[in-house]
Amino acid sequence: MDRAHPVADPRPERVTLDPVSAPVGAFAPVGADPPFAALFPGQGSQAVGMARALYDTSPAARAALEAAEAALPGLLALMWEGPAETLQLTAHQQPALVAAGAAAYAAYLEAGGQPATYVAGHSLGEFTALVAAGALAIGDAVRLVRARGEAMQTAVPEGEGAMAAIVKLGRDEVEAAVAAVRAEGLVVDVANLNAPQQTVISGSAAGVAAAAERLKAAGGRALPLKVSAPFHCRLMLPAAHALQPHLAGVELRPLAARLVANVTAEVVEDPEVERGLLLEQVTAPVRWVETLQRLHALGVRRFVEFGGGSVLTGLVGRTLTGDDVEAHAAPDPDGVAAAVRATSRAAPAPRGGPDGGTGDDQEEATA
Repeated sequence: MDRAHPVADPRPERVTLDPVSAPVGAFAPVGADPPFAALFPGQGSQAVGMARALYDTSPAARAALEAAEAALPGLLALMWEGPAETLQLTAHQQPALVAAGAAAYAAYLEAGGQPATYVAGHSLGEFTALVAAGALAIGDAVRLVRARGEAMQTAVPEGEGAMAAIVKLGRDEVEAAVAAVRAEGLVVDVANLNAPQQTVISGSAAGVAAAAERLKAAGGRALPLKVSAPFHCRLMLPAAHALQPHLAGVELRPLAARLVANVTAEVVEDPEVERGLLLEQVTAPVRWVETLQRLHALGVRRFVEFGGGSVLTGLVGRTLTGDDVEAHAAPDPDGVAAAVRATSRAAPAPRGGPDGGTGDDQEEATA
């Protein structure tokens, strides 16, 4: 794709922020056997009341959430009391989702769950994955994604950008329509490759509308997304510039689990390489289909989504078709307990079996 180049990372001398707490996975050894992947959701999975039951029932989750609150005072009240319209703002929902995902994973480990062999997160969920992998302190993480969200919110004036999920068409058809609209001088990019027949486009309101019309004429459906900015497109270049000093100033530690990055859909082991990819991610597409396919090729058959909702659980079901693949959502104590049981079994359960399921029937999109 003809995509604006992300900001180069000059690697200035790092100024380490004082972490509010150790990363959730700091002392977790690599390796469930057989391997499983911990997944962490992106925007759209927030809800008022998120992670409250985890706080009430798990000391480890409570510690993670209190560390997030210490870094961003008022965060827990917003997560638990709303209002929903305020929580939905990208500068608020990003740290809320990181806190909820980190708390769920902490509760899972506390309950005896095997540490994840691999971690991956959808868009901002990659920051939560770094917390789970022991590379990023949760206090640093929520401050970082607050800055990320504020930069994204201000990069494009309200009402000038848009995003839409295109379903019932494959990647090639979507990319062709996007290229045709760009040739007309409008701004639109492929933002998220969520599932084989769910691709999100992002750009100017006019560009997204023009691409959506072409795709509807080709037999697809265009579902407008309720987002506050057009994420993962060239219009986010000012946000990448704004985020750069925040990323340069945070400490990234060696990863205790193997991370598959959004930008490359490849395993990343060097935290400094990941620092650059987090910056590039602001304008680059989320290659989620390829991320899941990469994990499957690495031997992963169990997937657990930690945090709010079950959107990623559904995307596993739409992307990976083998009978030995299972996915679970762990947003609350019951989900965490089911995940512990699932990851302790010698072999995955058949689809639809006890504690099994892939959420195939969901039609939610994530940005």
